[in-house]
Amino acid sequence: MGNRQAVLLHACEEIEKLIGPIVSQSAFFASKPWGFQSDHDFLNSVVCCHTHLLPREVLWRTQQIERMLGRRQKSVGGVYHDRPIDIDILLYDDWHVNEPDLQIPHPLMLQRDFVMCPLLEVLQKNGGM
Repeated sequence: MGNRQAVLLHACEEIEKLIGPIVSQSAFFASKPWGFQSDHDFLNSVVCCHTHLLPREVLWRTQQIERMLGRRQKSVGGVYHDRPIDIDILLYDDWHVNEPDLQIPHPLMLQRDFVMCPLLEVLQKNGGM
């Protein structure tokens, strides 16, 4: 919602400030909404960053960035809605986390071309990470 490119760029700036330096980023990918009906298209990007934070701390800071950029509610129980920004943790090295509010690798990423296309671009840039 809003100026999607500006919001994504601002999110990247905040990720670098609050989480760690971005070492690789995909191009921006436009896509249709997934999981709900909307007149607004998505704009997606994947970043790879270095961090000293643990996954739970990364989650807390990404949620802080979402709130800073205007997100007021989270999707619950697979019910999605329009929002200015949605930041997901897709991977964290080779870690596996399975908690109610944090799953790594992201459990739905393989179902979403708008995630996999930019993720593959970043993986290729990093030699498979």
